[in-house]
Amino acid sequence: MEVYHLPAADTDSKAFPDPRLHVEPTAALQWLQAVEVPRSAASATTPAGIRRAFLHRAPQSQVLALYRQACLATGNASSVPAPWWLRALHRGEIDSRVTAFRIEDRVAQLLEPRTGWEFVPWAADGESGYWEFVPSEHGPSGYRVPTTLLLTDRHNGWIDILPAHTGPTPEPIAVDGLAGLRAQLGNIEALR
Repeated sequence: MEVYHLPAADTDSKAFPDPRLHVEPTAALQWLQAVEVPRSAASATTPAGIRRAFLHRAPQSQVLALYRQACLATGNASSVPAPWWLRALHRGEIDSRVTAFRIEDRVAQLLEPRTGWEFVPWAADGESGYWEFVPSEHGPSGYRVPTTLLLTDRHNGWIDILPAHTGPTPEPIAVDGLAGLRAQLGNIEALR
């Protein structure tokens, strides 16, 4: 927060305990509040269950404007916490938040009925959560981190797979959208 000193003539103000100070939030702080998801979302079983923050509910134009302000304030867009779809929307690579939510929901519809896939809602600030294929963890190869499906703005297929692993995180494998995920799901689940 930035602190501003008010002129001594404003000492009658009842807005602040110390009338000589005026506190004003910065764009970065406003953005952190915008991405904050209520604790109740920690038990969500799908991406739709965590869409309770300001960035999910406020008008898309307002969310985008606040995100851009935060990016300007930090001078580094990659350091501003944001979901994959907002970064893509900012660059003009996806047409709307509604389209992104539809992608997240279709991934959920595909994975939920399959044995072994679990949604993890507690991703980094602003992120949309991710899916883990639990049987790949501690499987025959003894991996400590299960095969993970992430939604990404890294490419226009929007889906990345991190193979089950121990040690450093491997390079993500790009999946060519929902059709590619459907076609490759058996192979993805075999990555143990």
